[in-house]
Amino acid sequence: MLLNLHSYYSLRYGTMSLKELIENIRAGGYDTAVLTDINNSSATLDFIKACSKAEINGLAGMEFRENARLLYIGIAKNETGFKELNDFMTTANRHKSVLPSSAPEFQNVSVIYPFRSVDEASLKDNEYIGIRPHEINKFIVASKKYWERYVILYPVSFKPGDFQLHRQLRAIDNNMLISQLPPGQVARDNEVFISKTELLKLYSAVPKLVENTNRLLSECRFSFEFEGSKNKKNFTGSRYDDKQLLYKYALEGFANRYGPDDKHAWDRVLKELDIIDSLNFSSYFLITDDICRYARDRHFHYVGRGSGANSIVAYCLGITDVCPVELNLYFERFLNPKRKSPPDFDIDFSWRDRDEMFGYIFNRYPQEHTALMGAMSTFRDRSIIRELGKVYGLPKSEIDRLILEPENMLNKNEVTNTILSVYNQMADFPNQRTIHASGVLISEQPLTAYSALDYPPKGLPTMQFDMYVAEEIGFEKFDILSQRGIGHIKDCREIILANTGEDVNTDNPKRFFTDPIITKQLRSANTIGCFYIESPAMRQLISKLKCDNYLTLVAASSIIRPGVASSGMMQAYIERHHHPEKVQYIHPAFKEQLEDTYGIMVYQEDVMKIGHHFGGLDLAEADVLRRMMSGKYRNIDHLIEIEGKYYSNCREKGYSDEVAREVWRQMQSFAGYSFNKAHSASFAVESYQSLYLKTYYPKEFMVSVLNNYGGFYTREVYINEARKAGATICLPCVNKSAFDTSITGSDIYLGFDCLLNLENRLAQLIPAERQRNGEYLSLENFNYRTGAGLEQLIILIRCGAFRFLGTGKKELLWEAHLLLNKSRVVSNRAGQLFCRNAEKPKLPVLVTETLENLYDEIELMGFPVSGSVFDLARSDYRGNVNASNLSSFTGEVVRVVALLVASKTVRTKNGMYMKFGTFIDEKGDFIDTVHFPQSLQQSPLRGKGLYLVEGKAVLDYDCPAIEVYRCAMMPLKPDPRSV
Repeated sequence: MLLNLHSYYSLRYGTMSLKELIENIRAGGYDTAVLTDINNSSATLDFIKACSKAEINGLAGMEFRENARLLYIGIAKNETGFKELNDFMTTANRHKSVLPSSAPEFQNVSVIYPFRSVDEASLKDNEYIGIRPHEINKFIVASKKYWERYVILYPVSFKPGDFQLHRQLRAIDNNMLISQLPPGQVARDNEVFISKTELLKLYSAVPKLVENTNRLLSECRFSFEFEGSKNKKNFTGSRYDDKQLLYKYALEGFANRYGPDDKHAWDRVLKELDIIDSLNFSSYFLITDDICRYARDRHFHYVGRGSGANSIVAYCLGITDVCPVELNLYFERFLNPKRKSPPDFDIDFSWRDRDEMFGYIFNRYPQEHTALMGAMSTFRDRSIIRELGKVYGLPKSEIDRLILEPENMLNKNEVTNTILSVYNQMADFPNQRTIHASGVLISEQPLTAYSALDYPPKGLPTMQFDMYVAEEIGFEKFDILSQRGIGHIKDCREIILANTGEDVNTDNPKRFFTDPIITKQLRSANTIGCFYIESPAMRQLISKLKCDNYLTLVAASSIIRPGVASSGMMQAYIERHHHPEKVQYIHPAFKEQLEDTYGIMVYQEDVMKIGHHFGGLDLAEADVLRRMMSGKYRNIDHLIEIEGKYYSNCREKGYSDEVAREVWRQMQSFAGYSFNKAHSASFAVESYQSLYLKTYYPKEFMVSVLNNYGGFYTREVYINEARKAGATICLPCVNKSAFDTSITGSDIYLGFDCLLNLENRLAQLIPAERQRNGEYLSLENFNYRTGAGLEQLIILIRCGAFRFLGTGKKELLWEAHLLLNKSRVVSNRAGQLFCRNAEKPKLPVLVTETLENLYDEIELMGFPVSGSVFDLARSDYRGNVNASNLSSFTGEVVRVVALLVASKTVRTKNGMYMKFGTFIDEKGDFIDTVHFPQSLQQSPLRGKGLYLVEGKAVLDYDCPAIEVYRCAMMPLKPDPRSV
């Protein structure tokens, strides 16, 4: 009877979740219902599955609208009809075309038009006209010949009481004030659930409509097969050939990785290959291998990680660089005979290379079978208030106040009360369909068998559903990720080759693990710029662990994650690492399973082990816990069921309630996205590759970091590191600099991309024109060849880009004004090498102070280059300590003048805010600070700048820091340019 249901996946229109829809269907006494979300099928398969569980005949449909105007509704008679609906919507999305006012020639779809939008005589056999309750009387008196072409049309869009919320959503969608929302953009206020009895009563005067509706629904059956993989089944065309090819590749890789004599590794390879074939996952491995082979052919650096790094076959294929034998990574965590879904590979590429990798995948595999994974962004927290504030006409200042100062008395008014009253209703509502950060689907059947596809600005087809739906229906995505750390490594090798002639190879990273110079570098936490190990928290952890080997770094990569850190297990790990003889295990199962990590759950696998061996859960239930930890599981009821079973098992085993609760607390804490061991190992390998380059080629490495736009810190920090490594940092120069940063010998020339207000076109043109036609000869010559305008010319002069001319900046500024203020049109004259030298005016000697240059550089680039920020301090006082001797003052009150480069705000257990600061002292070394709530309140950090910091020097496992009592920004010398 319900042919026209809207969920809240009818974005900014419907207000009900699928759960609420189904609850109301059952409560209303309906046995059949059709989900017809507007122009999308994001939730259709989820709806079908939930209906089946609730013993409801759920059917698939789609409502087609152009803007807000209802054109028609399509109801799939079967799975083929569902694909037709998706094909139709996909074509419109691909071509950005307007939907036609008449439905196409569907073969397995029934179409319902709104009343009086079409002539009944023109209807095809599969087409009908829907009559809404308020149209019944008009329908009765209207002239009609084809009674059998009319059906009940009772739309449902929101819960009773949600009409105002619906209007607010429509105003947000139209980006207009709610008071100006036209009626045509809004549903009727009666589009709510009523019981089947009430619905039949509404249409009692026209029983023929009820009969026609029942007949239409009786023709529809939707029986989707949720079990089984939907991924591409064969890589070569046959399962047997896939098996043979995978065996061949694995054998070749084994010889490279292990040699001929490692029987233990070979036995494991054979075992894995048998399991992979028995589960028909050879294709998944071969497709991933195909992607990696293309990357290697293109000399793209990549890192394979995820649970796939547990596989020795993946290691032999070169998908990963993590040896699972060395790390004792058990394959069953990754793949076992009971597992129904394929494994999980994540492949990281440089952000510069990823688009080409997508291009390869989408050209290599059939268009109808390849798409990006979709995602759903939701209304959250501040976004709700901002959106509602706009539709009620609140100025930005009032919206900001409502967000930042919710208790302010000025917020108490009718409008803000209205906004806050619907805040909780909108929380987590789907807001817009987006693209998953990295996922690609490659299917056996055409993808429109599962949903319509969107075509976002990049133009690659994108599924309308997210990763959760994909998993429910049997898809495993290929994760093609972008990472700047990969770019550091790839670009650094090219920079080294250009600057020194050395062809550096970072393959076979195991050789780095035992290099004594790299070991020393790691132990000293000299890791700025290195992937994953450069943040203040990670450097502190490395120092506290005295980390000097691969296995400890693998553990550190997971310990630093929020799940372990927030549970108190990170501190416990540090203590036990230094005093393993003092470890007391909470239960023998912890010693048996977690002795390598001192009885502490560090990896996701550890929770599986403890859930199974301590809590008595079977491996499938333990795997649910793992997925819960990684944020990839959404069945809360199942988790509650597992928790109940866990406690029941603990009681049967005779554990005390206190011990059972503590173990569950530790497992729960991993909800902060802890890593599996293979993932941590992959990160550690990449960290070592970066650290190798930083250790032996520090200047070139910092150039590559700058050209990949940094990592954790700002550009200024990486320039400081390059300077400490012995580089001379040179300002941009029109005759030396490239678009990005470059190095010649030990001279690092900043690129034009670091100038904040220089036009990108000109920044690209300057080196390109110089490459074609030689160096620039004068300001006038530069202007003729590039067509640079006065404003852009002034930026280049003030940053020192014409210093090769030997003329002062002030004289050049006069010359630029005279040159470009003449009554002539200046255009891009690239290629014109010679121009008439205009007579230059004779000017008095104009002196530019060093302080002026520093302030110019800060304005133009955000930081000083030709001097130090310390040169700007009005006082010469620098405190009584620095980073190198801080530990000698442990327990004493110290003072230091330092530059704030990073800070992190955290909440204490009682809800107050505190901060961790990272400063650089005058020598360029790092100092860490702790700002407890009282200190922070009295002496807040007011952003980047030079501070005088006073506090107590503390030492935690030889890692020094300052517990700040008070701090304040240092007064600076006045800007002479403003005098």
